[in-house]
Amino acid sequence: MLLLIQYTLIFASVLVLVALGGCFSEHGGVINIGLEGIMVIGALGGALTMKYLPAGTPALLVILAVVAVSVLVGMIFSLLLGVAAIKFNADQTLVGTAINLLGPAAAVVIVRAINMAESVDNVSSTVAYGQAKKAFLIYIGSFEFNWFMLISLLVLIAAYIVLYKTRFGLRLCACGEHPQAADSVGINVYKMRYAGVLISGALGGLGGLVYITAGVSEWKFENGVAGFGFLALAVMIFGQWKPVNIGLAAVLFGLFRALSNVYTGFDVLVALKLPSTIYNMLPYLISLVVLVFVSKKSRAPKAEGIPYDKGQR
Repeated sequence: MLLLIQYTLIFASVLVLVALGGCFSEHGGVINIGLEGIMVIGALGGALTMKYLPAGTPALLVILAVVAVSVLVGMIFSLLLGVAAIKFNADQTLVGTAINLLGPAAAVVIVRAINMAESVDNVSSTVAYGQAKKAFLIYIGSFEFNWFMLISLLVLIAAYIVLYKTRFGLRLCACGEHPQAADSVGINVYKMRYAGVLISGALGGLGGLVYITAGVSEWKFENGVAGFGFLALAVMIFGQWKPVNIGLAAVLFGLFRALSNVYTGFDVLVALKLPSTIYNMLPYLISLVVLVFVSKKSRAPKAEGIPYDKGQR
């Protein structure tokens, strides 16, 4: 049971971060379905930072450096969406799809190039970071506490405060609901939308880092992030674009994802004699079922996905 809680919390942490990223972007009026690709690039930045940090680096410095690089790389990569969708009014769905294709492909090419430069015989897309990863872990008895669990909770609280209690959040939401009205009172819609996209890139990149450090000490980037970017979008929709609801939805989806790792520890589940692939499929099947019942009643920001035309009223 303790292991189930541990995996549920770490997977929920991933989903909270990435879903909140999508939430900020869509509240600003830009649909970001490229979260999957952003997660991979953020994970790559964090993994390489962990790999090349000098041995003996203080744990706090490791955490700060790795998180900072993942966030920064995610933000830079998300600018592809921002520039294409906001400056050039490109179709946001197509741009997001392109980002999802580009992210894993670029990560594989970069990692293979690095590995080949270090060893002629090593052409894998794997990055090992076992030593540096220990900085994120604290053992409380047999429970493996990961600092990302606390970071995700703090980000969730901060997201609620920023969106509903600050001028920035209210302006961002206004740009996603009625950008023309926001512009009429002096709000720069373009800047606010860029801000939303950059925040989504930061949280998406950080979520990718959390995912690849969940229980493993190396990552093969050919595997991407196993659809967690799309699962996070389902969490966002199920949570109705509200931080608190997103947090609760993330725990639910995280629980189903955790079952695939620990189901052998439950006699009831073992007695069912279901293939392990069924448990691996559970979170994605649940997301489909949930979206079927929730999507009709979901209320997305009205202007999401619609390019802003300053001359339109």
